[in-house]
Amino acid sequence: MAILDTGDVSLHVQRLPPADGRPPISTAVLLHGLFTDSLASHYFTLAPALAAVGFDVVMYDHRGHGRSDRPLSGYHLDAFTTDLENVIARLGVNAPVHIIGNSFGGTVAFGYAVRRPEKTASLLVIESEPATEEWARKLRGIFPRIIKELCEDETRTLAKITSHYDARTARLAKSASQLIRETTILQDIPSSTVLTDAQINSVSCPVLAVYGGDSDLVTHAPMLKSMLPDCHTFIVPGHEHSVLIEAPKLVRELAVSWLSASGSLETEIS
Repeated sequence: MAILDTGDVSLHVQRLPPADGRPPISTAVLLHGLFTDSLASHYFTLAPALAAVGFDVVMYDHRGHGRSDRPLSGYHLDAFTTDLENVIARLGVNAPVHIIGNSFGGTVAFGYAVRRPEKTASLLVIESEPATEEWARKLRGIFPRIIKELCEDETRTLAKITSHYDARTARLAKSASQLIRETTILQDIPSSTVLTDAQINSVSCPVLAVYGGDSDLVTHAPMLKSMLPDCHTFIVPGHEHSVLIEAPKLVRELAVSWLSASGSLETEIS
């Protein structure tokens, strides 16, 4: 474990070098989702497999999450993108990186690819989308429900989570409730500067977008293929938003194949 001071916030970073000690093929940066998520979701799913085949794997807790700093404000999307930029720079990674983003982590990945195209080798986004006006509008509709469930009815919600899942998940939900109550994150994210169509079209690196077949986001697959010059999609039947956690073996195989081929899949993807 390492705490990296970006000059703005201190971020909890984990790094897995290639398992056999050889020089890394390339660097893969793994980004998690919001609220109840942390770098642990990648640490126990994708990271070891990527390190085993020769990648330098970097993970960190977003600001406000896990063991990273929790500032009272400063949660606009640009801040998360700057955090990613700072982590890569402060770790001394000079070559282009492969970025894997789950949920909100994929949105950050798109922002980075727009800002630093020369530093982005490829994107693998899981149940994610770029930040558009539609994205911001959707969050403005979803976030009030999160406030009600995690803050107004916290005791009832935590009891329900504990009974349906486990105590660890309940602890993550409680931490998310504190993040929501104590910071401006729910106000900042939906009011973030969004990407224009031209900016999204400018993402020229190879992109693989993975969606659950029963997810609300699966409709973004054809949209991304039409907007991005080099985009592949993969639909996982029978799954919703939690594809990474519910189908880790499949996602691992996709990630290893995608990154090992430097953004060109060996297996057929529509």
